[in-house]
Amino acid sequence: MTANKSELRERDFAVNRSARHYYHLFEKFEAGIELTGTEVKAVRDGKAGLKDAYAQVKNDEVWLLDCHIGAYTAGSTRHHEALRPRRLLLNRAEIDKLYGRTEEKGFTLIPTRLYPKKNLIKCEIALAKGKTTWDQRETIRRRTVDREVAQDIREHQRRHR
Repeated sequence: MTANKSELRERDFAVNRSARHYYHLFEKFEAGIELTGTEVKAVRDGKAGLKDAYAQVKNDEVWLLDCHIGAYTAGSTRHHEALRPRRLLLNRAEIDKLYGRTEEKGFTLIPTRLYPKKNLIKCEIALAKGKTTWDQRETIRRRTVDREVAQDIREHQRRHR
Protein backbone atom coordinates (compact mmCIF):
# COMPACT_ATOMS: atom_id res chain seq x y z
CA MET A 1 0.00 0.00 0.00
CA THR A 2 1.53 3.31 -1.03
CA ALA A 3 0.50 6.67 0.33
CA ASN A 4 0.67 9.82 -1.73
CA LYS A 5 2.41 12.97 -0.50
CA SER A 6 -0.73 14.70 0.77
CA GLU A 7 -1.62 11.71 2.97
CA LEU A 8 1.87 11.72 4.46
CA ARG A 9 1.69 15.45 5.23
CA GLU A 10 -1.61 14.99 7.10
CA ARG A 11 0.20 12.99 9.75
CA ASP A 12 2.69 15.76 10.58
CA PHE A 13 2.37 16.79 14.21
CA ALA A 14 3.40 20.39 13.56
CA VAL A 15 4.40 22.37 10.46
CA ASN A 16 6.12 25.74 10.30
CA ARG A 17 4.11 27.22 7.43
CA SER A 18 5.68 30.66 7.70
CA ALA A 19 9.21 29.32 7.20
CA ARG A 20 8.98 29.36 3.39
CA HIS A 21 7.51 32.86 3.47
CA TYR A 22 10.24 34.44 5.61
CA TYR A 23 13.29 32.33 4.65
CA HIS A 24 15.08 30.82 1.68
CA LEU A 25 15.46 27.15 2.72
CA PHE A 26 18.68 25.54 1.46
CA GLU A 27 19.46 22.19 3.04
CA LYS A 28 17.23 20.02 5.24
CA PHE A 29 18.28 17.67 8.03
CA GLU A 30 16.33 15.03 9.93
CA ALA A 31 16.96 15.15 13.67
CA GLY A 32 15.65 13.19 16.60
CA ILE A 33 14.30 15.28 19.45
CA GLU A 34 14.79 14.64 23.15
CA LEU A 35 11.38 14.85 24.85
CA THR A 36 9.88 13.91 28.20
CA GLY A 37 6.88 11.57 28.45
CA THR A 38 4.22 14.27 28.72
CA GLU A 39 5.82 16.18 25.85
CA VAL A 40 5.58 13.13 23.59
CA LYS A 41 1.89 12.71 24.42
CA ALA A 42 1.21 16.43 23.92
CA VAL A 43 2.96 16.41 20.51
CA ARG A 44 0.94 13.37 19.43
CA ASP A 45 -2.21 15.27 20.52
CA GLY A 46 -1.21 18.10 18.18
CA LYS A 47 -0.25 20.63 20.86
CA ALA A 48 3.10 21.58 19.33
CA GLY A 49 3.85 24.84 17.56
CA LEU A 50 6.92 25.77 15.52
CA LYS A 51 5.96 29.32 14.51
CA ASP A 52 8.68 31.24 16.40
CA ALA A 53 11.05 28.31 16.89
CA TYR A 54 14.67 28.17 15.79
CA ALA A 55 17.66 25.92 16.40
CA GLN A 56 21.13 26.83 17.58
CA VAL A 57 24.46 25.00 17.89
CA LYS A 58 25.87 25.40 21.43
CA ASN A 59 28.67 23.37 23.05
CA ASP A 60 28.75 20.79 20.22
CA GLU A 61 25.02 20.14 20.58
CA VAL A 62 22.04 21.41 18.60
CA TRP A 63 19.20 22.90 20.64
CA LEU A 64 15.63 23.65 19.59
CA LEU A 65 14.56 26.94 21.16
CA ASP A 66 11.14 28.63 21.46
CA CYS A 67 9.27 25.54 20.31
CA HIS A 68 5.94 25.61 22.12
CA ILE A 69 4.61 22.25 23.31
CA GLY A 70 1.42 22.70 25.34
CA ALA A 71 0.58 20.83 28.53
CA TYR A 72 -0.77 17.31 28.32
CA THR A 73 -4.16 17.63 30.01
CA ALA A 74 -4.57 13.97 30.96
CA GLY A 75 -1.17 13.91 32.69
CA SER A 76 -0.34 14.33 36.35
CA THR A 77 0.33 17.62 38.11
CA ARG A 78 4.01 17.57 37.09
CA HIS A 79 3.85 19.15 33.64
CA HIS A 80 6.75 20.14 31.44
CA GLU A 81 7.65 23.75 30.62
CA ALA A 82 6.04 24.77 27.34
CA LEU A 83 9.04 26.68 25.93
CA ARG A 84 12.00 24.82 27.43
CA PRO A 85 15.10 24.21 25.23
CA ARG A 86 15.08 20.73 23.70
CA ARG A 87 18.12 18.90 22.41
CA LEU A 88 18.14 17.74 18.80
CA LEU A 89 19.92 14.47 18.08
CA LEU A 90 22.23 14.57 15.06
CA ASN A 91 25.48 12.81 14.27
CA ARG A 92 28.83 14.58 14.75
CA ALA A 93 29.44 15.28 11.04
CA GLU A 94 26.03 16.94 10.70
CA ILE A 95 26.58 19.06 13.83
CA ASP A 96 30.00 20.20 12.59
CA LYS A 97 28.54 21.06 9.17
CA LEU A 98 25.69 23.03 10.74
CA TYR A 99 28.06 24.86 13.06
CA GLY A 100 30.23 25.94 10.13
CA ARG A 101 27.28 27.07 8.03
CA THR A 102 25.52 28.98 10.82
CA GLU A 103 28.72 30.91 11.53
CA GLU A 104 28.41 32.39 8.02
CA LYS A 105 26.62 35.72 7.89
CA GLY A 106 22.85 35.47 7.52
CA PHE A 107 22.38 31.71 7.97
CA THR A 108 20.19 30.22 10.69
CA LEU A 109 18.50 26.92 11.52
CA ILE A 110 14.71 26.80 11.25
CA PRO A 111 12.55 23.79 12.21
CA THR A 112 10.10 23.11 9.40
CA ARG A 113 8.05 20.21 10.80
CA LEU A 114 7.62 17.58 13.52
CA TYR A 115 6.56 14.18 12.22
CA PRO A 116 6.46 10.50 13.23
CA LYS A 117 8.95 7.96 11.95
CA LYS A 118 8.90 4.39 13.21
CA ASN A 119 7.15 5.34 16.45
CA LEU A 120 9.65 8.16 17.13
CA ILE A 121 9.17 11.90 16.78
CA LYS A 122 11.53 13.55 14.31
CA CYS A 123 12.20 17.22 13.68
CA GLU A 124 13.11 18.45 10.20
CA ILE A 125 15.40 21.46 10.40
CA ALA A 126 16.49 23.56 7.45
CA LEU A 127 19.51 25.74 6.90
CA ALA A 128 17.90 29.06 6.01
CA LYS A 129 18.66 32.63 5.07
CA GLY A 130 16.17 35.42 5.73
CA LYS A 131 14.23 36.88 2.82
CA THR A 132 13.99 40.60 2.25
CA THR A 133 10.59 42.23 1.88
CA TRP A 134 11.13 42.35 -1.87
CA ASP A 135 11.81 38.60 -1.96
CA GLN A 136 8.61 37.92 -0.03
CA ARG A 137 6.55 39.99 -2.45
CA GLU A 138 8.22 38.29 -5.43
CA THR A 139 7.35 34.85 -4.01
CA ILE A 140 3.70 35.86 -3.61
CA ARG A 141 3.66 37.34 -7.13
CA ARG A 142 5.18 34.18 -8.64
CA ARG A 143 2.71 31.95 -6.78
CA THR A 144 -0.22 34.03 -8.07
CA VAL A 145 1.03 33.87 -11.68
CA ASP A 146 1.58 30.10 -11.44
CA ARG A 147 -1.94 29.63 -10.06
CA GLU A 148 -3.47 31.72 -12.87
CA VAL A 149 -1.52 29.83 -15.55
CA ALA A 150 -2.62 26.47 -14.13
CA GLN A 151 -6.22 27.68 -14.04
CA ASP A 152 -6.00 28.84 -17.69
CA ILE A 153 -4.60 25.45 -18.73
CA ARG A 154 -7.42 23.61 -16.93
CA GLU A 155 -10.05 25.83 -18.60
CA HIS A 156 -8.43 25.30 -22.00
CA GLN A 157 -8.42 21.52 -21.53
CA ARG A 158 -12.05 21.59 -20.36
CA ARG A 159 -13.15 23.52 -23.47
CA HIS A 160 -11.34 21.24 -25.91
CA ARG A 161 -12.55 17.86 -24.72
